[in-house]
This record gives sequence, C-alpha cells and structure tokens, in this order.
Amino acid sequence: MSSEIFSKVNQIKEEIENANVSSLEELELFRIKYLGSKNILKPLFGEIKNIENQRKKEFGQLVNEVKQIAENQFSQVKEGLDQKSEEQESVGLDLTAPGEPEKIGSKHPISITMNKIIGIFERIGFVVEEEREIEDDWHNFTAMNTPEDHPARDMQDTYYLLNDPKHLLRTHTSSVQARVMKNQKPPIRIIAPGRVYRNETISARSHCQFHQVEGLYVDENVSFADMKQTLLYFAQEMYGKDVKIRLRPSFFPFTEPSAEMDVYWGLKNEDDYRITKGTGWLEILGCGMVDPQVLENCGIDSKKYTGFAWGMGIERQAMLLYGINDIRLFFENDVRFLEQFKSAR
Repeated sequence: MSSEIFSKVNQIKEEIENANVSSLEELELFRIKYLGSKNILKPLFGEIKNIENQRKKEFGQLVNEVKQIAENQFSQVKEGLDQKSEEQESVGLDLTAPGEPEKIGSKHPISITMNKIIGIFERIGFVVEEEREIEDDWHNFTAMNTPEDHPARDMQDTYYLLNDPKHLLRTHTSSVQARVMKNQKPPIRIIAPGRVYRNETISARSHCQFHQVEGLYVDENVSFADMKQTLLYFAQEMYGKDVKIRLRPSFFPFTEPSAEMDVYWGLKNEDDYRITKGTGWLEILGCGMVDPQVLENCGIDSKKYTGFAWGMGIERQAMLLYGINDIRLFFENDVRFLEQFKSAR
C-alpha cells in the first residue's frame, strides 16, 4: 500500500516538473490544481497514517518537496509571464515623451467659503446644527412668527411640494433654529449652514437656490450689543481688521428689533457700481433680537431668556472674498471658473 502512495506522489512530482505553462489562463489552472484550497496534494498529507512508521518521515518530506516544487514553478512562470506582458505593452512607447498630467479637482468656492465661516464661529463657541431641506410649514413659517395670514409670507415666494401644501423646500435655515429650540434648553449657541430655495428671478445678484449660514444665541441677559460685537468679529476675521460694516434698521417677522448688515465693497469699476447699485455697500446678512413670540412658540420662557439671530448668504460672502461679480457663476459648473480655486482652502 505504501509503495502505491509513494509512486503516486512521484508521478505528481514528475507532472509538475514537466508542466508546460505558457499563458496566465494556464497558470491559473496550474495554481488551482497544485496549490489551490482543494489541490491534489492536500489528500496525500492525510495518507501519512497509512504509511509504516519507519517510512512516515520519508513520506512527509517527499510530499513537502513536491509542494515546494509546485510553488517554485508557479512563481517562476508568473514572473516570466509578467515580464513578457510588460515588454509587449512597452512596444512602440516613447519613454522620452512627457506624461499626461492628471486632472486635479478642487473644492467649490461655496464649500470653501462655508467652511471658513463655520470655522470663525466655532472659535467662539458656536456648534453646527443641520436639518432637512424639505420642511413642514410650521417649522419654516409659523414657529418663526409667520402664521398663515401674515403678510410677511409674501416676502418669500415659496416652492411647495406638489399635492402637499403643508410641505415645502425651506426658504431659510431658520427652520433649523426652530427645531433646536424645541428640543434643547438654553443656553443655545448654534450655526445652521445649508441650502435654501426661493422662487426669485435669477440675475447677477440673486438666484432661486442659494446657501445660508444662520446663527442663534439664546441665554439670559443677551443684548443687541452682544450681537453687534459678534458680527463685527466675524467681519474682521472674514475680510480683515480694516473692514467697514454698517447696520441698517429693517424688518423680519422673527426678530425685533431687526437690522441688515452691509460690508463696504468699493466703487473701483463698473462691476462694483452694478453689484452695489452705486452705493459701494453690499448687504451680506440680516439680523436682530429674537422676537419673544418665537421663543414662546418653541417652548422657551421669553421673560427669562433673550437671544439674537442672523442669517447670511454664502454666495454674497464668496463674491466679496474672491471678487466675483455674478452669482450665477456658482451654479453653472463651468470648469474654467472652478479651476481658479484649486489652491484655495
């Protein structure tokens, strides 16, 4: 019996040594047969129990030798085939020709600007909160002191969902503020970045979709002066210590008193006159003290807590930051425009 097993192992050894493998397909078949998980050598290791004791060592050494021969044969053939393949690929290749440059992507200027704004406010303790873009009417309008019959709803031409007038594409990220105030107790110090939608005429100054970062701070004894200093800090960090800002009285249903903040753009050329309507100032955000009714709508005691809020358009900030004179460029996916921001962070 042992002689037959020895003979079988020697026969497999001879097959391996004489194997003629000339392609990757044949090499794979060789690997499966002699080195795969179900190779023909594996059962032979189990036959050692049937070998006489004095020949067990001899048999084990023989089987291991055959396995080693198979592994060496596989490695040598594979190396030869790989080298042959490389030589074939290099035929006709001009190794002195310059390589084709890889196209490197870049962050979108909106993303760059938004991350910069977020970083500024995170440094003074504000936390990022994000929420849904499809919002219900209560969080988008009613909680923000804008009931169904409120004339302020006419200020925002809204995209409602088809056959569902109670849900809409959010017109501002104030809905994030409402959800946070409903679920958190003061002190609250958050910023809410995100995309919003309004049915507006597309021009160099406005678009039907844009991005906002809104902020909210609610605590005891919060004042208008706190808000002004916070926004001045933001402007100086964003545009430099010499930046000029101004606050103008305004109206928003969810803040009282309310203001709009402008940054001085300048009047150096025709584009500046067009963008700023000849004033040199560009509005970048609206702000104000949170209306007590908004606090009450969200379950916060307005007699104990006060707060301020603001909302700014990211596109306007990016226009100021990079000297871009047309908001539509941000949405046209023109590679020539986007490639200018490869080095920006």
